[in-house]
Amino acid sequence: MRLTKIFSVLGLLVGATFFALSLTPSLIPRSAYMQGILAGTAFTCGYIVGVFIHWLWNYLEIPDIPVTKWQRRMLKRGALIFCICLVVGFLWQGAHWQNSIRSLMAMPPVSGVRPFTVGFVALLVFLSLWAIGKGFRRIIREVTKRLEMHIPERVALLTGLLVALALYWGILNGVLLNTGLHIFAVISERHDTAVAEGLSPPKDPEKTGGARSLLSWDSVGHQGRRFLTLGPSVEDIKEVAGQGIEPIRVFVGLNAAETPIQRAYLALAELKRVKAFEREILLIATPTGAGWIDPGAVNSLEFLYRGDVATVVAQYSYLPSPVALLTDDEYGLTSARALFKVIYEYWENLPTRTRPRLYLFGLSLGAQLSEDSFDFYDIIDDPFDGALWAGPPFGSGIWQVITDNRDPGTPAWLPQFKGGEVVRFGNQYGGYLGQEPWGRFRIAFLQHASDPIVFFNLRWMFRKPDWLERPRGPDVSPDLRWFPVVTMLQLVADLNVGIAPLEFGHRYSPAGYILAWMALTEPPDWDEEELQRLREKLKIYPVR
Repeated sequence: MRLTKIFSVLGLLVGATFFALSLTPSLIPRSAYMQGILAGTAFTCGYIVGVFIHWLWNYLEIPDIPVTKWQRRMLKRGALIFCICLVVGFLWQGAHWQNSIRSLMAMPPVSGVRPFTVGFVALLVFLSLWAIGKGFRRIIREVTKRLEMHIPERVALLTGLLVALALYWGILNGVLLNTGLHIFAVISERHDTAVAEGLSPPKDPEKTGGARSLLSWDSVGHQGRRFLTLGPSVEDIKEVAGQGIEPIRVFVGLNAAETPIQRAYLALAELKRVKAFEREILLIATPTGAGWIDPGAVNSLEFLYRGDVATVVAQYSYLPSPVALLTDDEYGLTSARALFKVIYEYWENLPTRTRPRLYLFGLSLGAQLSEDSFDFYDIIDDPFDGALWAGPPFGSGIWQVITDNRDPGTPAWLPQFKGGEVVRFGNQYGGYLGQEPWGRFRIAFLQHASDPIVFFNLRWMFRKPDWLERPRGPDVSPDLRWFPVVTMLQLVADLNVGIAPLEFGHRYSPAGYILAWMALTEPPDWDEEELQRLREKLKIYPVR
């Protein structure tokens, strides 16, 4: 058959196996298009593995199994038929596996033309990557052929490989990536300066962004304008809690000052102007890349303390978190450290009895930057009250150390550390448990067992993740299995977190934040009836 002449039979066998395994469930549901991209990529990776094994077999001069030409031809045809049957069978089973995750997350099941869509997209991805690979190989051959007449064959081959790598890397990184990032940055900056319909400056001139504010309405940016105007009013708080005052929100946009330290001092001046240090709670919230703060996190805290909360945010980028990480993650860290340092140094010099309780918050990249914004040695003499870090990404240092050294017998998705004296973990179902009393300085991690941002790690390529051991998280499919290489590719696909519903994956709900703030800060005078009323009220606010 012509296919067995164009493609490596062993490559097709291993590729089909990877393809089939990629259809099994992972942490969150996948759309048909994302599943097709994943399956095509997995097939390509398996194909490369198969080709490499075949090359290594020949390079080591291991003799082939003695068969006749007719037997070899029949073996190739049988292998090709097996690949087709494997792919088709697993494609039809794929909908069932996706539904095993969707049922856990109360999502409607999938069916219909999904297998055809997945198969077609996967074929396009594989053929595209295969063509790129053929081009790469052709460059190596052409360079090697021209050089081997003048230099040793192996040196010529190595030179050809280096030339192909340099050429492809130059096109990918120097042209496509840089051009794409530049275009994305220009679009994001324009979006940040545009004023969304329905958002207007505060009528109260004393509020941030108002007529008397040190921060102009134009300088706070798109996310800043949303943050300053879409939170609960004093009337909303009184409706739920019976009494309340207007919360204080301060947002320093990227255009408010030239440098992070200047923006930090501007934030401090604005906090003092609006009397934020007279509130019960002062929250330093570190945003995600574009300046977004999860509304559920701040809204829930403001309700729980009946408005007696001041929150300060400093923007460090126009770009979404993944793009911000690719361009300049150090700038975000510099900004987070500057804001914490300036506010903490002022706060620690206030009278202990009258100063507000100081907490930190961050989600995703914001959690990572918030975690790195201070040094424990700098605060050990006078620590702030605590931190809530939601969905900490896989690069978070403190999270990784604590999880790897968790108390024996506790699961990786809800660990306990040294009896819970300082650090505790929770999720949308509760948690925050410990055998020891929780001290005055507290750190809480809010994480879903189904959050790929939290649990992705390159080491899962060849090692089974701890969070797959029994018992598993209640929102993790029982059909999820670990396969070398393939599971890591699935987790990469899962990083496209948008398909997960609220309360699953990387999407954290106000109800989950209520549980976290209740455990971390212990607000007084809330019974279950009032908390249920609060949960219902928070559903009316935007989640983005």
